[in-house]
Amino acid sequence: MAESPTADTLPSTSFSNFVRFFGWSVLAIMVAFLINNFLSFGAGFPGADSPFSGGAGAAGLFQLVLYPLGVVLALLFVMRSRETALRTDGRRIAGINTFFIRAAFWCVLIVGVVDVAISFLRVEGLLDGIFGEDLASDLGRSQFRGMFVHVPLMGLGIVLACFTRTLGFPWLALLIVIAELGIVFMRFIFSYEQAFMADLVRFWYGALFLFASAYTLQEEGHVRVDVFYAAFTNRTKAVVNAVGTLLMGLVFCWTILIVGMGQKASIINSPVLNFEVTQAGFGMYVKYMMAGFLGVFAISMMIQFVSYLLEAVADYRGEPGHVDHEPTVQ
Repeated sequence: MAESPTADTLPSTSFSNFVRFFGWSVLAIMVAFLINNFLSFGAGFPGADSPFSGGAGAAGLFQLVLYPLGVVLALLFVMRSRETALRTDGRRIAGINTFFIRAAFWCVLIVGVVDVAISFLRVEGLLDGIFGEDLASDLGRSQFRGMFVHVPLMGLGIVLACFTRTLGFPWLALLIVIAELGIVFMRFIFSYEQAFMADLVRFWYGALFLFASAYTLQEEGHVRVDVFYAAFTNRTKAVVNAVGTLLMGLVFCWTILIVGMGQKASIINSPVLNFEVTQAGFGMYVKYMMAGFLGVFAISMMIQFVSYLLEAVADYRGEPGHVDHEPTVQ
């Protein structure tokens, strides 16, 4: 008896390979955009648009070539794996996004704990005795703390993400509750309150809210108007999801990236490049990271939207492996 096809063995068509190529191209262009953003505003390169104004040199040409190079690499990948099913690629991309979000959670967890400890020692005047006067003075500067404390800790967070398999949403939510409860106890029982305590709650809450959005999309947890959608067939739902992803989801993410990172003074680039902080007393030095949360949100959502698009087209084609996230009525 012949075996029924699975999501990994169902033959691909030219259309499905085109959709795969489109999805990987979107991700490749996004990576090229992020690399160019760092090169242009962090490393002093002339920018990908400089060849059009003349006198850009090899650096500007290199930046410009990154975009078509990404598209070519996406095409080569699809051509070398033309028998790969849409759903397989969709879940592969979702796995990449899972790692990305997991690394982001570890970063904010570790940076939050360490930075709040430094802020506490600074408020209480203990930094000089522990680290010495010179290092204590450096830790009071946002550029030093960001570059030599936060950046290594974020590297550690990425390493930890390689060896863990949990996204950490429940744990981060629990830590937010504990931090808020600590503020209440310290304020009303010990009459002790400092700016860094509220900063920690805002820092972790912002991360929870923005980083969990892509996971919520993956699990079909976002609020939608189900008056008509719930009655649709899987194929009709797939059309709605695919069109919505193309016309709203991807456009929304690109809008955030272009507006937030298009210029050096943009709302994401400016705080991050300057390690911007809000000085309310002796608070935490993480405001620039909170501005970066918006970029992480856009990147993670774009990756998940590409996965969502591939899954939607797979549903339209009737590929096996569809996951129904809606509860079954008994």
